[in-house]
Amino acid sequence: MFESGVTTRQRSSAHSFLRLPCTWPGSVRYSDNDPMIFSRDYIGYLARRTVKHLIDAKLITAADTKGVEQRVNNALLDELSLEDRINEEVRVILEAYSEEMRKSGAQYAEMFKKVKTELAKKYKAVL
Repeated sequence: MFESGVTTRQRSSAHSFLRLPCTWPGSVRYSDNDPMIFSRDYIGYLARRTVKHLIDAKLITAADTKGVEQRVNNALLDELSLEDRINEEVRVILEAYSEEMRKSGAQYAEMFKKVKTELAKKYKAVL
């Protein structure tokens, strides 16, 4: 059980509930260095609403609601930026092998997908 009173089962259940597609119109990237689609304000809003929903549903109890919201916010930021970090790592790997790919006639998109799939397995990520 976590300090906030959230069990591992409840955390993973809430975590999968928070896996959202990043495709809504008007999405905002909040810096050039961080390619995430959601703004920090929106992620904070999601964290607050999620904690409120879990408390209202009596799935968790929390003496320090703000602390729980901050932890959920941090988890959301990590989760939502994971695919972006994996994509960047794939680009670096493929750049290192660009000459061999050119010589062999490998398609960049196909190799990107294969390398991304392998990295997702390595990091145990669900994309």
